[in-house]
Amino acid sequence: MGRLFGTDGIRGIANQYPMTAEMAMKTGKAAARLLCRDNDPAKMIVVAKDTRLSGDMLASAVCAGICSMGVDVMLADILPTPGVAYLTVSGGAAGGIMISASHNPYTDNGIKIFNNKGHKLSRDLEESLEKMILDNPETSDASNNGHTGRVFHQQDLHDRYAAFLTDALPLDDNNSLNLVLDCANGATYTVAPRVFAGAYVLHAAPDGTNINNECGSEHPEALAAEVLAKKADAGFAFDGDGDRVVAVDETGMVLSGDRLLALCAKFMKEAGTLAENTVVSTVMSNIGLTRALKEMGIAHVKTDVGDRHVLEKMIACGAAIGGEDSGHMIFTDYQTTGDGMLTALMVCRVMHRTQKPLSELAACMTLFPQTLVNIDVREKPAIESIPAIQQAITAAETALGEAGRVLVRYSGTQAKCRVMVEGPSDEIIQEHAGTIARAIKETIGK
Repeated sequence: MGRLFGTDGIRGIANQYPMTAEMAMKTGKAAARLLCRDNDPAKMIVVAKDTRLSGDMLASAVCAGICSMGVDVMLADILPTPGVAYLTVSGGAAGGIMISASHNPYTDNGIKIFNNKGHKLSRDLEESLEKMILDNPETSDASNNGHTGRVFHQQDLHDRYAAFLTDALPLDDNNSLNLVLDCANGATYTVAPRVFAGAYVLHAAPDGTNINNECGSEHPEALAAEVLAKKADAGFAFDGDGDRVVAVDETGMVLSGDRLLALCAKFMKEAGTLAENTVVSTVMSNIGLTRALKEMGIAHVKTDVGDRHVLEKMIACGAAIGGEDSGHMIFTDYQTTGDGMLTALMVCRVMHRTQKPLSELAACMTLFPQTLVNIDVREKPAIESIPAIQQAITAAETALGEAGRVLVRYSGTQAKCRVMVEGPSDEIIQEHAGTIARAIKETIGK
């Protein structure tokens, strides 16, 4: 059956293995056992979900599993993933669980787990948890003295998370910026309008099936059009669970995570708040980010794909800012995980303090042409073990030389292989990406 945990928790098609109610209950049991030791006074786990139709089923099953272990649940209902991390830490809980498949379509769902510090579980802890789940232990035993936990519904959790955001990075001048938000019909719809009072809000009417549907961070076209129509200063599009964001400047240009990293790092360096003069990003970052940071005199550390890896490296090297081009941004001075709304607030702060339009701020980085092709695959053997694919990659790398790069990797959450090519022109990178993609389709494609 393979590993349960991918790049970001457990993920799959709802009501199919491993996203079944039975597996969710087992995960709740195992998480309670892992996170709440017998002598741990913090026998409480925070649980929330995004707006997917299957969220009710999976959240209920997770809560049942937790309670069967004698552990209580603080149920936040619909709340962004970073809100779970915040409430876990601020409430002194033993951990947090988010039911979400992030930017995936509504038919998918997932389970993300945080420890008591509001951090994603390490790979070692994931492996321990996975073993507990798959071994299917009957955990309702003497370890909980026959007691069951309870589910507590607190009505102020959304207000508490919103207050945290506005206290951490208050909008200057009572938000004189003219903003447009795209909530992706996802979890931010409950909080973003409170945090960005006065902003024009798109896609904030979830029906269980429209999350991420032609909206949000994966589809910012509607946001860009609305920014131009409203003559707004900026727009922000969140993903389904609110841990990532992309921005749109006043000209309608979409700004991904790399450009937001660059402009925020520049501001922090000038303000003297860029800890260790370092920015952390992943191997998927655009070449332009590396060059921009070098010109600013800022150290650039790269890590594997996934915000968990970014945070681990940030902690190791003492950095205060890191993220992914997909829009996951982490500011460790304020949060323990990626937070789309916090990132948007930071960008607003930069605009206010510098009194510069977002397009001018983003010009600190020149974006190299980049293409990303996703190919459905039936299996995930080591890329280097397939001669046809490896030959296509080597040919592209040789042709590009120092003027570009190639990265081929499997998705950690879907049955896909991702081909990323950067280079001097769109025509050249499309040609190389197409050749590699064809090799993948012919060998391991569905």
